[in-house]
Amino acid sequence: MKFKTKLLAAGLALGAVSVPASAQVQGRLATADYSRAIVNTNAIQTAFNQIGTTYQAQIADRQAKQEQLATLLQPFDTNGNGQLDDSEVPAIQGSENFQQIQTLNQQIDQINNQVNAARIYAVEQVLTQYRESLESVTSQQQIVMVVQPEVLQYVAEGADITGQITTALNSRVPSAQIVPPADWRPSREAAQAYQQIQQLLIRQQVIQQQQAAQQGQQPAAQAPSGR
Repeated sequence: MKFKTKLLAAGLALGAVSVPASAQVQGRLATADYSRAIVNTNAIQTAFNQIGTTYQAQIADRQAKQEQLATLLQPFDTNGNGQLDDSEVPAIQGSENFQQIQTLNQQIDQINNQVNAARIYAVEQVLTQYRESLESVTSQQQIVMVVQPEVLQYVAEGADITGQITTALNSRVPSAQIVPPADWRPSREAAQAYQQIQQLLIRQQVIQQQQAAQQGQQPAAQAPSGR
């Protein structure tokens, strides 16, 4: 089974209420990134590490199959742009390796689905407590409205309560299981949350790579010359 869902805005996924532009809001406003709040919990950090260990063989097998597939597809990338365009697909379908390419794709999808199911199952367990954790933090701090930070042009220091929501989630969900029951099917909300978490992790990885590249390009500091 493939977990392919369209992302909805976080507010819609969590049942946010639309507020008219003319409304006068009395009380404190705050921001919270619910993907970051969930992925930073102890339960998710531990679960994702456990999944990496539990499915280590499958992940290594997937990597090998992806490299094999890339080798088979490389000759068909006639324009050398690193991806297959629509004009290049017919040549693949008519090649002698087409059946092998299809089989590799199917095998990679099966591994992805197995690993993703474990991750979504863990996310779902934490997500079920997000609303209660959010309400707990907002009640304690008398916050009347919480929005995703990217929708705002300016946020004052201290307005972000993501970390506090993570702390509340840690209390409510100290751990998460990574083996779904045989009859388990992911909820739509959990699948959407997982996709957003994946995007967050990719962004963080890109930023880390850019920072590492910048640090590597910076000239080494010269020692002061003595007199």
